[in-house]
Amino acid sequence: MKWRRLNGVKIEDPILKAVEDTIKLEMEKGYRLKVCIGTDSQVRGSLVEFATVIVFLREKKGGFMFISNSKTEKKMSLRERMITEVGKSVEIAYTLCDLLDRYNIELEVHADINTDPHFQSNKALKEAMGYILGMGFVFKAKPNAFASSSCADKVV
Repeated sequence: MKWRRLNGVKIEDPILKAVEDTIKLEMEKGYRLKVCIGTDSQVRGSLVEFATVIVFLREKKGGFMFISNSKTEKKMSLRERMITEVGKSVEIAYTLCDLLDRYNIELEVHADINTDPHFQSNKALKEAMGYILGMGFVFKAKPNAFASSSCADKVV
């Protein structure tokens, strides 16, 4: 996966090193961090485009994010797309969890899935929640899943 900052600057280092360097820098500045990971997708013609974000929240001092975009030409049902989004988020969370534990940084995985049964995405809620919680991560869904429903949504 290729990563960049919101301003477009590419992250050349492997993501684990980039995140650790960022944590060290932010802690040196005196910030207490929390990390939220989320993915969103859009269907554009025959393409499904995904954006995965790692959101760094500075306690009471704003935040910033790293972004990775990808595409596939595979035709997917809405449910499959939602579970693919969750899978991408869990993959990154799993990559980072030991590092975040080492620095005592809270981690949440956000799913762009509505908790209201009147919405189509709700069909994937139980499966997504089971997947994320089963991996041992804190799970957030709409309306509390800002990493996926706001941050990733803006860059997909």
